[in-house]
Amino acid sequence: MAVSDHPLLGAPRATLHRHLLEGHRVEPDAIENRCYRGVSLGLPPWVERLSWKTFRKTFHRDPRTGHLRGWNVRMAQTGLDGPAEPLEKNGKPFTFGHYRVVEPAGHRVPRGCDRGLLIHYGLGGNGLLDPLRFMRDPLVALTEGSVEVLLGWSYIDLHFLTPGTPSYFLLFREGPLDFVADPPREVR
Repeated sequence: MAVSDHPLLGAPRATLHRHLLEGHRVEPDAIENRCYRGVSLGLPPWVERLSWKTFRKTFHRDPRTGHLRGWNVRMAQTGLDGPAEPLEKNGKPFTFGHYRVVEPAGHRVPRGCDRGLLIHYGLGGNGLLDPLRFMRDPLVALTEGSVEVLLGWSYIDLHFLTPGTPSYFLLFREGPLDFVADPPREVR
């Protein structure tokens, strides 16, 4: 199925949230050292025009720490089914929003969002002034036992409150990881 043919593209946020709450566990080993094409969902078109519609999300098992970590890659906006072309900065893929992938247990997650994994930007080595440090993304599989298409949603962890954002995303498995980015700062 082409990315542009996926039935959740254009779905209302309530439908996306229902799929998130009904999603399936993602086994960390099944996504390690892989790249996914991300498609932003749920945002108004004017926000997408100011930011991006497609991106790459990566998952890398760091041999030094043993943690499953990752980063986002800015992509040329070639359309949902166009070629995956990373933008570059200083001759390397333009990465941002580094994260660690953790089990949701022991972390603040909105009710029902503990079925899959948690992308935790606060553990990714982002700068102290980077607002992404407060972002969290529950991540689930849409089909039990398959990591071909994943669904995520962003919320903010304010330590006493976890407000959701309108931002959902689909991740479509692309292939093996071809570039390992260093975290922005040392992570233990």
